[in-house]
Amino acid sequence: MELVNCPDCGEIFVKNKFRDICDKCLKAEQNAYDTVSKFMKKRENRAATMLQVVEATGVSEKLILKFIKNGKLQIAQLPNLGYPCDKCGAIIRTGRLCESCAGAIKSDLQVHEHEEQRKREINNRTATFFTHRD
Repeated sequence: MELVNCPDCGEIFVKNKFRDICDKCLKAEQNAYDTVSKFMKKRENRAATMLQVVEATGVSEKLILKFIKNGKLQIAQLPNLGYPCDKCGAIIRTGRLCESCAGAIKSDLQVHEHEEQRKREINNRTATFFTHRD
């Protein structure tokens, strides 16, 4: 546990692995979650985009993304909601990277592994030198 300032309001609180904001902001965040959750539970709102949810609820996109990322807001039944890829910012629905960024990283790793294998093969070759004596 650590004594820190709340990133939202600046009030001092005890931070732990379960809480990253003070009691006051936590209550406000819970109220915001309740508002978003209530809105999204209505069948006619399930196809809402992020912009529509923000406008209808008054809850910031940043906070809605936090709800999605920490698993409070399940997007399986919400086809138009997602969150940004950690690398490029493209909207995704699972994981931390979009398919394009994940593919690029895998490709880079394969190139690196191939290069490392080539270096090992070169180092394992034994050079034989013959000397000529008269």
